[in-house]
Amino acid sequence: MHKLAQLDHRYLWHPFTQMRDWLKREPIVITSGKGTVLRDVHGKEYLDANSSIWTNLHGHRHSKINAAIQRQLKKISHSSALGFANEPAALLAAKLAEAANRIYELRFTNDAPTVKPARKSQIANHKLEKVFFSDDGSTAMEVALKLAYEYARRTGRSKNPKFLSLANAYHGDTVGAVSLGHIELFHKAYAGLLFKSDTVMSPYCYRCPFNRAKPVRADAREYRKCNWECVDKVEHRFATQKKSGNPYAAFVFEPLIQGAAGMIAQPKSWLRRVTEIARGHGAQLIADEVMTGFGRTGQLSTSPFACHHEGLQPDFMALAKGLTGGYLPMAATLTTQSVFDVFLGDYEEFKTFFHGHSFTANQLGAAAALASLEVLQSKASIRARQRLEQTLRDELKTLWPLPNVGDIRQVGLIVGVELVKDWRTRKPFDLRERAGIRVCEAMARRGVLTRPVGNVIALMPPYCTTMKQARRMVSSLRDSIDEVLAG
Repeated sequence: MHKLAQLDHRYLWHPFTQMRDWLKREPIVITSGKGTVLRDVHGKEYLDANSSIWTNLHGHRHSKINAAIQRQLKKISHSSALGFANEPAALLAAKLAEAANRIYELRFTNDAPTVKPARKSQIANHKLEKVFFSDDGSTAMEVALKLAYEYARRTGRSKNPKFLSLANAYHGDTVGAVSLGHIELFHKAYAGLLFKSDTVMSPYCYRCPFNRAKPVRADAREYRKCNWECVDKVEHRFATQKKSGNPYAAFVFEPLIQGAAGMIAQPKSWLRRVTEIARGHGAQLIADEVMTGFGRTGQLSTSPFACHHEGLQPDFMALAKGLTGGYLPMAATLTTQSVFDVFLGDYEEFKTFFHGHSFTANQLGAAAALASLEVLQSKASIRARQRLEQTLRDELKTLWPLPNVGDIRQVGLIVGVELVKDWRTRKPFDLRERAGIRVCEAMARRGVLTRPVGNVIALMPPYCTTMKQARRMVSSLRDSIDEVLAG
């Protein structure tokens, strides 16, 4: 065993990992990377098929991001945002607000975006123009939660604000973010620490009890037969809560696709329907774009955010993961002027937002994020993402003949392949069978790295991935499923 692997075994505790299993074998120790390719201590090369846990947008060691960080290092790496401002953070906040408000350049006709001047009332009501920086997706959601909580109290909507989120929701691992989550496997152990939030069914078409369609070899969203009962459930939840005299303060969701839930992709127009219900009941909208932001869900005119695919502008947008291109931990929570205003007052009123982080708005992260945004908005990157999305769509069709592939869900450059014992019955593997883990281990032996979400194999390649590399990722998955699960 390599000496670095020995040190890892002796000292490190890895996240979301059963360490007894980890200690049974030599781990893959990554030492370098370039583009989509990673290299370990033994010189073996791998394709990074999940963008280093969904963070790396443009590939490893990108020349423009490297250069931006190096330039910033010659100035300063970090100074406190508590009482001081800095250049790259101010520039980044302006860029994020600009990107988040491009929805007001769009008009949605038959679900197809076309350019049109914004209505002033829309901008005034929901323009995202205030940015609070933090460290990661969990803290970005924690900020949104606290702001929405205080906004509801200070505006008189509720003395005891309540929140509604989706079944199987995951919004991070800080206590507030966990309280918004509803994955029992992750969250049950901490039940005694959490505040109660309510849950409503998510639009999981493949396993929806209201979907009357028999399984066929296609994405379940395409052949579902239902009457939008999942939307009715949301309406019922809001109406019931309103009758209690304490209407929901906010509705929390991941737009278009729920990541840690198992890459559960939402059918078209579901998000627009349920957020219209939430708005109709006066609730604010908290969009968790930690995974979906920055072009992950596909190109939409000039906007890089998933919400805008359905003509939606939330009151809070949480960003992280790809914010710095996958280089440094940094997050942002965007919100409206009306939320900002309820925290204004004389010093002695103590209406300040009492929340912060030591590395908030740090210069290195902001410099990396500015460079990443510049790359993201380039014509070359947009064309590359469009080609990669279509290549994945074409190659994924080769998985349908496999009897253990139940559903294939793709939203832009996010893919979830659900493994089952028999596609005809949708019978799932028991988690104890480790089907997803064993398939990913077989993929690693073939030089492709990704991580399962239960029995769902996720593919989320960096945007620089070539067509040849994308085809290899899918073929590796196909061969690994066949090796591990056939027979």
